Amino acid sequence: MTVLVTGSSGHLGEALMRTLQAQRREVLGIDILPGAFTHQIGSITDRTLVRRCMKGVKTVLHAATLHKPHVATHRRQDFVDVNITGTLNLLEEAAAVGVTAFVYTSTTSVFGDALVPPPGEPAAWITEDVAAVPKNIYGVTKAAAEDLCQLFARNHSLRTIVLRTSRFFPEEDDNRATREAYTDANIKTNEFLYRRVDIEDVVNAHLLAADRAPSTGFAKYIISATTPFSRHDAVELRNDAPRLVRRYVPEFYAEFARRGWTMIPRIDRVYVNDRARAELGWQPRHDFRALVARLRAGGDIRSALAREVGSKGYHDRVFREGPYPVE
Repeated sequence: MTVLVTGSSGHLGEALMRTLQAQRREVLGIDILPGAFTHQIGSITDRTLVRRCMKGVKTVLHAATLHKPHVATHRRQDFVDVNITGTLNLLEEAAAVGVTAFVYTSTTSVFGDALVPPPGEPAAWITEDVAAVPKNIYGVTKAAAEDLCQLFARNHSLRTIVLRTSRFFPEEDDNRATREAYTDANIKTNEFLYRRVDIEDVVNAHLLAADRAPSTGFAKYIISATTPFSRHDAVELRNDAPRLVRRYVPEFYAEFARRGWTMIPRIDRVYVNDRARAELGWQPRHDFRALVARLRAGGDIRSALAREVGSKGYHDRVFREGPYPVE
């Protein structure tokens, strides 16, 4: 039974392909760009191509997308074409051939404006029950594609799971002030407290979702590293995050001091993965505490899989102000 991976030349797509091939699974990779793990070059907007690739497929891992970094370089119509129409093509063809598990890679960006509470308010505690308030065309199209997945689960019995992943890209931060204030590894380590996840854990979540989808029907899960915080910490997170982190992970302080690193002063949102751990049986290995222990032992904050995949980038050119332009 073949597994179809879309976006197989991309960051997550390659990680999925590497893992599935290592497990000796029969897998087909599709992407608009050539790559070591891509078998079919073409776009998911091409219905004929999608139909041809869907033959014999029982599981679809749909990671292909236009990303947030493309907002300033691509038309809104491009986002509609790839993220909505492309997903619709896959859903319709998957339903037609009797695919038993469809896993859609979404993003915590769909929460949009819900992620930043007003001044003076506690940090936002982001669970699957928080209403999405997309703030750009990327978020809008990803949320619309989620709705399409739910429609096909309900009306066509296509077993579908949506995974809202937090940050796992290896590229440097797009915020200039952040890049100037912290080293890249410092930034990413801090983010594991509230809005980042290692790609190895993302891959494992996809494979668990594929296994669980046939008996689930439809579900959405946040996929982010396990936070050490609880909801009761929301007020303190906005006022004095370093003191709170030192309470939960006291060993971080000496390691950060040794490296000349700084803990961010405030945290405005926390992504909560409780439901994915409870319902999928997902057990993410990489969180802030694990990273600190790895650093103390002289290791790398990245998993072996993250190091193997490396950085893909989002554009074929370099921008003066950062890894990609901001709208």
